[in-house]
Amino acid sequence: MPIYKLVLPSMGESISEATITQWLKKVGDTVNADEAVVEVATDKVDSEVASEYTGTIKEILHPINAVVSVDVPLAIIETEEAVTQDFTSQS
Repeated sequence: MPIYKLVLPSMGESISEATITQWLKKVGDTVNADEAVVEVATDKVDSEVASEYTGTIKEILHPINAVVSVDVPLAIIETEEAVTQDFTSQS
């Protein structure tokens, strides 16, 4: 099955990282496309990060209160959909 890495998206030109404040899903949960998976906070905005694909949460990569940089994977989602994602320079 294809693997999708849910990453912290860019949230503005001057924002380079965010703090994970709450996981809305846990390992083993099903998530639908466009459904929020995690809540994050920056010094300017609080936001939810949604999955681009329908699938199952296979791994959560950071705990609550972790500070994560933009474009860093937050969770691994297994999906049956074709995933178009390039992470050649990231883990």
